[in-house]
Amino acid sequence: MRIGKGLNVHSINSFLMTTVLTAWKYDLSLLELIAFVTSVVGVALGIFGPRSTWPWWNISSLLYAILFFEQKYYASGALQFVFVAGGFWGWFGWGKTGARPERLSAQHKIRWGVALAISWFALYPLLVHIGAAASLTDAFGFAGSCVAQVLMVKEKYEAWPLWFVVDGVYTYQFFHGKLYLTAILYLIFVALAVGGWVRWLREAKKHEARNS
Repeated sequence: MRIGKGLNVHSINSFLMTTVLTAWKYDLSLLELIAFVTSVVGVALGIFGPRSTWPWWNISSLLYAILFFEQKYYASGALQFVFVAGGFWGWFGWGKTGARPERLSAQHKIRWGVALAISWFALYPLLVHIGAAASLTDAFGFAGSCVAQVLMVKEKYEAWPLWFVVDGVYTYQFFHGKLYLTAILYLIFVALAVGGWVRWLREAKKHEARNS
């Protein structure tokens, strides 16, 4: 596909896949490096709840979609488009004031947990069938991330403990798949999830106290 004089999708992809660093037989591409930086910025901002977190999420998601499809992590690649949709939803849903964290009721926690489990086990055989690189962990990551993304957009503090688990699974998956910088990224996400978990819980308790 040509998108301009002398420019096409193949040439753009080739440029993004240019190796910027080789260490311990690992080739770091420009694509993975830029995706890494934008992802860290987006998630770090998310801890504090400003609306500006969402554009960073969208940029990093589009870049990681390209990378994951290249590596045959099909569910992880498709998930990035869910993140993009969530980014637009979050931008308008949070408004100018940013997130105001609340906690889920016990009933809603059960419902979301059941939805996650059903989605995970429904997606797993499909990924096996199409030859995905890591079917079990990729299926869990997709299902868990979708739930966590919705909870985050809806300003529920439970998004962060779920991100903690999902990002831990992804850390293992990408390290095993030799995407080392991406594995490090998800390890950073695990640490950031702890920060988001603590801060959003504190803010949710304040919100409950004001409304009691």
